[in-house]
Amino acid sequence: MERTDTNCGGQSVHEEQAPAWVVDPGTPSVARMYDYYLGGKDNFAADREAAEKIISILPNAREVARTNRAFLVRAVRHLARSGIRQFLDIGTGLPTQENVHQVAQAEAPESRVVYVDNDPIVLAHARALLTDNPRSIVIDGDMRKPESILDHPGVLTHLDFTRPVALIMLAVLHFVTDDAEAARVVGAFREPLAPGSHLVVSHITQGDLDEDAVRRGRDVYTATTAGGIVPRTAAQVRGFLDGLHVLEPGVVPLDRWRPETVEFEWNGLPGGDILGGVGLVPGP
Repeated sequence: MERTDTNCGGQSVHEEQAPAWVVDPGTPSVARMYDYYLGGKDNFAADREAAEKIISILPNAREVARTNRAFLVRAVRHLARSGIRQFLDIGTGLPTQENVHQVAQAEAPESRVVYVDNDPIVLAHARALLTDNPRSIVIDGDMRKPESILDHPGVLTHLDFTRPVALIMLAVLHFVTDDAEAARVVGAFREPLAPGSHLVVSHITQGDLDEDAVRRGRDVYTATTAGGIVPRTAAQVRGFLDGLHVLEPGVVPLDRWRPETVEFEWNGLPGGDILGGVGLVPGP
């Protein structure tokens, strides 16, 4: 789901000017761009044009998106097998195969999932997908306003924060371009998590991109609903998990996080990396 203040977060400039249900097909959406990277069809010409500009800068952009999606599946499966039965997915993006509820409920049918997004197309698709799944809901929410999500009646009804919750923030924090703001957002979402909860994070880094390429990429995303993007260093990404017990193998390139096939080897993503990890909230 898209975090725009400006998706696979924050208040959109366009949201301030029009009702949330209004879709502006002329303004690229990070959720729909991500859908395009994954080979989906729920996108407009403006989304495809912006995504192709990013692909021209980062030729492996599609592989980055697929790598991120595969990490989500592995992390959710691991957490479900570890006994986690509640999942809060901030910025879920457009539904595709092996969504959080599908992966978690395949392991434990009683798993409860809350998806959060503010892209109207994401919300419509997710609600249609979840019509017959009472253990999974989607709400309209702005990542930059954590309290409005954590205090949302649907969230409070669906999740019990006295018990462990898996908080999923995949490929969304790089849309919060101010470092202090990103730390505040993560801290606010972490604050109510009970011991035994987990935080799952992924985030782009600059990788091999030079400063000119980074600038051009930022320019593309500045014109989207997200309003900007910022790569962060591995140390900064690890910082989101400070105070948590970071699961092995730590904060790493996503394909290195517990790969499920021995024949796969990480060969890097020329022009850029995406890192991630999973942190456990320790007991008192």
